[in-house]
Amino acid sequence: MGRNKLRRAQRVKILLLGKSGQVGWELQRSLSPLGDILAPGRSDELCGDLSNPDGLAETVRAAKPDVIVNAAAYTAVDQAESDPEAARVINAIAPGVLGVEAARLGALLVHYSTDYVFNGSGDRPWSEDDDTAPLNVYGRTKLEGEVAIRNSGCRHAIFRTSWVYGSRGKNFARTILKFAGERERLTVVDDQFGVPTGADLIADATAHSIRSWTDGRDGIYHLVPDGVTTWHGYAELLCSVARSMGADLKVREIQAVPGSSFKTPAVRPSNSRLNNAKWKAAFGLHLPDWRPGVRRMLTEIL
Repeated sequence: MGRNKLRRAQRVKILLLGKSGQVGWELQRSLSPLGDILAPGRSDELCGDLSNPDGLAETVRAAKPDVIVNAAAYTAVDQAESDPEAARVINAIAPGVLGVEAARLGALLVHYSTDYVFNGSGDRPWSEDDDTAPLNVYGRTKLEGEVAIRNSGCRHAIFRTSWVYGSRGKNFARTILKFAGERERLTVVDDQFGVPTGADLIADATAHSIRSWTDGRDGIYHLVPDGVTTWHGYAELLCSVARSMGADLKVREIQAVPGSSFKTPAVRPSNSRLNNAKWKAAFGLHLPDWRPGVRRMLTEIL
């Protein structure tokens, strides 16, 4: 996609994968002003299933999009430990196929990755150039997907993000609010640091990135809002704001505990902070503090 291609085209053709996920749902809204969106599902005539890389390649060849946006992923972090091949097909092999097909077409491929590509050490925000060393299968397969896209030679924007939430689907916010309505006491991890990122923010930033895309911007960007918290701090804000909005919550105490209190199949990184300065500089927009987005999400689901 050349410097002026989006500006010349009256209707850009966008292939969106993962339309029913948290980010995919918001992308259907944010991308619609850019052009025509083709968003096949798992059972549609055109294959939108990342577990079928051959069918996915056929879809790209048939659709001939100007832009491919891949919002689909294998995100069951613990389950991936016992089903690594399924995670690898969806998170690594399929994105590589999309990269090869995008390169053949000259299309731009937008793909989402994760803070889990890092080992979680230290206390400073990770930059895009820092060494990667994932701790679990999910992180390793997402990193493989990044490498496959870069090696394909296609035009690409890989957006790493973290702690994604939205008004739809399963996420930490919904889980906390459910338990807060049922229990007087919750225990939440307080030694894992990161930033909650709204699916709506990711979608809007993606649309802006595509609209303003120019040659030479290929690469990895950290797409998260400003600020930092822990899962415990996040849970406290959720319950405080929800109660102020009239939610009937039973919870009276949210106890802070170390991550070692929870035995999970997959190891979680302690430091998931991501430095978003590169995205801001490249695309010329401010990324807001994380808390207003959470408050806005709560007004939609309560």
